[in-house]
Amino acid sequence: MGRTKTKKQASSKVLESSSTAAASPSPSIDSLLQKSQSLIIQCDYTLAARFIHRVLDQKPSNPHLAQAKEMLGVVQLELGDVEDAKQTFQTLLPPHPDAPDPPPPSAHLFLAQLNDDDPQLALKHYQAAVELLSAQLSQLESNESNEVGIDGNNGSAVDEEQTELKHNIVRALIGQVEIWMDPAYDLCFDPSAPETCESLLNSALQLSPNNSEALQTLASVRMSQQRPEDAKACLELAWKGWKDLDLDSPHIPPLPSRLTLVKLFLELSLYSPALQVLHGIMASDDEEVEAWYLEGWCYYMMAEEVKAKESGTGATDERSIGKETETATLDADFDGMTWEELAKDARDRLETCQMLHIHQEHPDKPLLEHVQELIRGLEGMGIQASPPGEDEDDDDEWVDGEDESDEDGDVEMS
Repeated sequence: MGRTKTKKQASSKVLESSSTAAASPSPSIDSLLQKSQSLIIQCDYTLAARFIHRVLDQKPSNPHLAQAKEMLGVVQLELGDVEDAKQTFQTLLPPHPDAPDPPPPSAHLFLAQLNDDDPQLALKHYQAAVELLSAQLSQLESNESNEVGIDGNNGSAVDEEQTELKHNIVRALIGQVEIWMDPAYDLCFDPSAPETCESLLNSALQLSPNNSEALQTLASVRMSQQRPEDAKACLELAWKGWKDLDLDSPHIPPLPSRLTLVKLFLELSLYSPALQVLHGIMASDDEEVEAWYLEGWCYYMMAEEVKAKESGTGATDERSIGKETETATLDADFDGMTWEELAKDARDRLETCQMLHIHQEHPDKPLLEHVQELIRGLEGMGIQASPPGEDEDDDDEWVDGEDESDEDGDVEMS
């Protein structure tokens, strides 16, 4: 009898457990969206898509619907489904019946980038995003004024939201400038292009006066206008805002922005600041292909200038930026290095770049072609690559030289 009683108790527990499981509620839409966001951050896009579709299957109302669709568009982009992503973002905009009112600015920002084959359409999306973001910023500032008048409280959360809105507005304005300046489009030949770019950048800098990306873009405009000194001043101001920050600071510009800054420095023959920015990039990621390429190219140009000085030829540098009256930086302090030493450093960096490019199957083929062209040029000058491991002790040679002569880290950009 005792055993029979025990069996009945066990059966009762199984039934109770099954009943409890059946009665447990389904995950809420909020929890599904949180899980989706977490998976996107973890780069698990396939699983994130499954959770997002679970949200959409429940036919949620806004704002959950808009949030889920935006996440789905991001996941589709990451998975390479560009056309599907376009369609998803389009459903967030009128005249689609499910589009929220007002639509999310992010949908316009994504579509502006995804329609790079149609510059006029891309510009319209950027302009729409600016209008929506500006309206949000005005509303936020109005609410903040009312709250301050009531209780004197101006929370940091509001400040962060304002900063984020301003950043997105500036980015959208810069996106328009980049389209107007792109030689792949006819817009760059439009007589109104210079004035339009000036107006857009003035708006960006009025909103965020020390925005490094806006200042860098203004420098590009100045260079296209054959105004290298003005371009140099813009770059100096752009770099000054963050060059002394720790590498893990959230205020350090993103990698693409820093790489663009390096390219602009190199176009102006400002090698020392270019190398400092590159060393910061490689301290965070020593397998960044483009950083190795730019560092190799930098040393290559430095070697050319020192060689020209030593041979007494090439006293001026008339590069594509139109520096007709500006002499090259032949008197720059190259830390006493000969052109052969600089060229050897260039060869080593370019060889590393080539190796990483092939190993990573990097998509930028023109970059690899230029690297191989530069290596052939060095080969023709009799410059061979260092044996494996030989150049490791000299990696910080340029930085050490600067540190000895300029302890506070400032660099004279002249």
